[in-house]
Amino acid sequence: MPAKLTDLTSLEQLSEVLDNSNQRTQLIFKHSNTCPISTTAYKQMQSYLQNSPSENVDYSLIVVQTARNISNEVAAKLGVVHESPQAILVKNGQAVWNKSHFDITQKSLTEAINNN
Repeated sequence: MPAKLTDLTSLEQLSEVLDNSNQRTQLIFKHSNTCPISTTAYKQMQSYLQNSPSENVDYSLIVVQTARNISNEVAAKLGVVHESPQAILVKNGQAVWNKSHFDITQKSLTEAINNN
């Protein structure tokens, strides 16, 4: 069954995602809706979610144009330099893996989730 990306539109939602990472792995995807590279990465993310998503992971989306403060808070709280597009895997409140740009592929997402 396909998984879905939940839009993060508030700092409260982000806090919930980070808190939930103590029980379930969280994947945060930062997307720029004006960048062609981000569109390519987003398509890879959608392909992953349609074909082989882990049922043990929650998936969140931050659209950087409309949620810059949330994107900045992710960088600050997780200590991961902001990039867009960017995929960040979070466990126990810590970033355990992240990739950006063309390194975000269905294969890299599958491997990261399976290995963490």
